[in-house]
Amino acid sequence: MEHLVLYAIPAFLALVAMEAAWLIRRGQAYDGPDAIASLAMGVGNVFISLLCKLFWVAVYVALYEHRPWDIDMGAIWAWPLLILGHDFCFYWYHRFSHRVRAGWAAHVNHHSSQAFNLTTALRQSWTTPLYSYGFFMPLALAGYSPAHVITAGAISLIYQFWIHTEAIGRLGPLEWVLNTPSHHRVHHGANPQYIDRNYGGIFIVWDRLFGTFEPEGEKVRYGLTHNVGSHHPLRIAFHDWQALWQEMRTAPTLREALRRPWLPPDFGKEAPPPDAAAARVP
Repeated sequence: MEHLVLYAIPAFLALVAMEAAWLIRRGQAYDGPDAIASLAMGVGNVFISLLCKLFWVAVYVALYEHRPWDIDMGAIWAWPLLILGHDFCFYWYHRFSHRVRAGWAAHVNHHSSQAFNLTTALRQSWTTPLYSYGFFMPLALAGYSPAHVITAGAISLIYQFWIHTEAIGRLGPLEWVLNTPSHHRVHHGANPQYIDRNYGGIFIVWDRLFGTFEPEGEKVRYGLTHNVGSHHPLRIAFHDWQALWQEMRTAPTLREALRRPWLPPDFGKEAPPPDAAAARVP
């Protein structure tokens, strides 16, 4: 079951085609270079993730061997508890990736598109697989096998594909519990009130509990406060690593240089003015 994402690819492509048709009916269309860049990022992520799993599965196996108990995966509660636990870990991984400078350098490419559609979901990082699996180590130590942990991750990734769209509005009472397209549009917004909000994967309850929830109100402006200005995959993948390295090189002391990757991304920077989007790189 850990190959669920690969099996889901035909469904992803079918949904992209349906969304493209929906856009055409509205007199709109995908931005071709942007969509191709997202696809290239997704393909690269698949291969890099496979390599990283070789290491992280070994870590999971080591932790699983020290589990305090066995979990009967046939029990009615086992899978729901795993999905809930995985999503809790995902929340903290996602929050780390936004609020720690090195994490943001890895994750920022997912937010680099100024469009928001199903191809944006494919714009996955080439460097988050280096550390993201580490946030789910507690699940292996708690008694879930490495295969089950990896499968829960695949289920989460598949779920999050469909919420990258403007074709679906609000979903009534489901908005209180689940992460929905409305909630995720906020997460991809560059509007000041939307930045660093709605980190949940499948569920939005963590954001409500930990004070990071923001409902969709003002029209969302997608992208970054300072956009990349390129569709080249290498530029998208590594532009902020390059910026971080420059920040470290120009730091006044070695101590400050070593601290910089662990500080918030906005440390030492002025908040962008309300009309910052108007100055974006086209």
